[in-house]
Amino acid sequence: MRPVRLYLAGNPNSGKTTVFNLLTGLHQHTGNFPGVTVERKRGHFRLDTGEEVEVIDLPGTYSFYPTSLDERIVVQHFADPDREAEFVLYIADMNHLDKHFLLLEQIMDTGARVILALNMADQAERHRLDVDVTRLRHVLRIPVIKISARTGAGLAELKQALHELFQRKQAPPGPFYKLSDAERRKVQELQKEFAALNDYQRLLLLHHYRWLPFLSEAERERIAAVAQGFDSLKHQVEETMQRYNRFLPVIRSAIRRAPDTRRLLSDRLDSVLTHRVWGPLIFFAIVFMVFQAIFSWAAYPMEWIDGLFSQLANIVRSRLPAGWFRDLLADGVIAGLGGIVIFVPQIAILFFLLGILEEIGYMARAVYLFDSLMQRFGLNGRSIVSLISGGACAIPAIMTTRTITNWKERLTTILTVPFISCSARLPVYVILVGMAVPETHFLIFNLQGLAFAGLYLLGVIAALGAGWVLKHVLHTGEQGFLALQLPSYQWPVWRNVFLGMWEKTRSFVLGAGKIILVISIVLWAAASFGPPGQMKAAAEAVRQEVAAGRISPERSADALAARRLEASYAGRVGKWIEPLIRPLGYDWRIGIGLLTSFAAREVFVGTMSTLYSLGDDGGTESLREKMRQARLPDGRPVFTRATSLSLLIFYVFAMQCMSTLAVVRRETGSWKWPALQFTFMTTLAYLAAWAVYHLLSSL
Repeated sequence: MRPVRLYLAGNPNSGKTTVFNLLTGLHQHTGNFPGVTVERKRGHFRLDTGEEVEVIDLPGTYSFYPTSLDERIVVQHFADPDREAEFVLYIADMNHLDKHFLLLEQIMDTGARVILALNMADQAERHRLDVDVTRLRHVLRIPVIKISARTGAGLAELKQALHELFQRKQAPPGPFYKLSDAERRKVQELQKEFAALNDYQRLLLLHHYRWLPFLSEAERERIAAVAQGFDSLKHQVEETMQRYNRFLPVIRSAIRRAPDTRRLLSDRLDSVLTHRVWGPLIFFAIVFMVFQAIFSWAAYPMEWIDGLFSQLANIVRSRLPAGWFRDLLADGVIAGLGGIVIFVPQIAILFFLLGILEEIGYMARAVYLFDSLMQRFGLNGRSIVSLISGGACAIPAIMTTRTITNWKERLTTILTVPFISCSARLPVYVILVGMAVPETHFLIFNLQGLAFAGLYLLGVIAALGAGWVLKHVLHTGEQGFLALQLPSYQWPVWRNVFLGMWEKTRSFVLGAGKIILVISIVLWAAASFGPPGQMKAAAEAVRQEVAAGRISPERSADALAARRLEASYAGRVGKWIEPLIRPLGYDWRIGIGLLTSFAAREVFVGTMSTLYSLGDDGGTESLREKMRQARLPDGRPVFTRATSLSLLIFYVFAMQCMSTLAVVRRETGSWKWPALQFTFMTTLAYLAAWAVYHLLSSL
């Protein structure tokens, strides 16, 4: 038997997600609405009567006059003539009912069968507020239930009301909005073509026909002809005013409010947390603690995961006979899986902490605080969280952009986050800064420390600059402004925190993980195989050097790995691209490092370690010393100061992370954006590195 389909609707910050989690628990998953990259959450639960219910969580919006792609989904759904007869559970914050009735009435006027759930009843009780439910039921002529999704209060009554709604055969109440004579004449002209819609739905077609995706070109032209002389904005304002004039007196008569001292406390907190000076300082202090927690808390599980996969790879190598299949499992599949799972602690911790901040109501304040600044760079107030999170890892930072409802601003944030220097760049910075910058002091500062700070600052400037460019390049037609209701301060609902952490972590592992695994295997194959004759010649060359005493037997394995890497297809590509990277001061070995570090930036250091083991007599000199001693065929050093600084600048700007590209593909739903992102960042990195190399070489 097909489950009953129930849609959750309501304003942002109404507690809709909490209700969804309360009803569905772990029986939920995410996907995209058909044809767009807007995320859709679906789940299911069973009523006590045995009815199976499928729940679809619609994006939060304030009215049927949308300002973002997410909000358009709601209008599209309720105006579609092909949609099935539906049931809607409308979630409203009991403490701010005047903000919620506009959308509620609009949904009811489409003919949907609705239950109104007055959420956050526990907060209302603490604020000494009550609502006359009987009066609302009488006026709206629909079931009205008081619930608390945080505590579960009212859940049994809500499920009983849902059962009765599913069984009820009577038609929904009539329209609340009275169309003007001009509107009525227009919608009657569309009655023949859209007989399945009621008058109010045909009015929505007149307002939004330019972008509604379900309309054919012929239908769009017909509506455009009817809409001649129809002032959409004027009628939107008139409708909104008429609805507010009707329902505001009803709400005021239904609300009983006693003096509340807690509201004064909330106002005092906001006077500090949203202060133009103290607000940003407090925010950055909180973000600093979150950032430190990601580094410190994730360190141990990441080391454990790394050790576990290393041990698993060693077991495979010891138990299976030597050959390509063993190497594929150990160095391709297991290494690829390890490259996916090792990010899980950082992702889980980040979304755990952000979930807490979201639940207590702080994140909405942070968004409000930085929105005007971020708008100047084509970003959104919510972008500040993603950009700062990118300092730990771009992958979870990009996933946090799901809270940005404006598609243009979300896309801009996704494309700019990788400019922020992440933790994976640190090993590269450490090895190269030590070679390019002397370990001396200027006043109280260490020059190498200043260089580190400069690299991070350069990344921030690049991110904001790229955002400003994209602001003027991307054209989506969406308005770039922020509208939100600041939620009340409250203790977190731990169920929401853990479910959000679980869902986003699982989404990464199952979504981006598949792409990362495939690319890992391709990279392994490219670095492990080459023309048979050249691979044999590489092995023979190492054997002869061991026999001649130029390489100790203990170091022969490293030398063989370096020779085989040079002879592999990846090595041949390194030789092939050497003329391209030679203007940057790089040789073919650095080229291989650039290629292999596409798997993860920190792989560059390991690749250099393998390559420069060739000719090593087993001494204990550091990798940095080996790189300093490396020479080009003409005897010049490979890593001059100009080359090292050029390489640092390249890694600041370049998109050298397949995991990030995979997540961008996952979040945008297209390979177009990660391809453009990779091309733009690589081009910028190349030009900047070229300029630095030639400028320093000429000094």
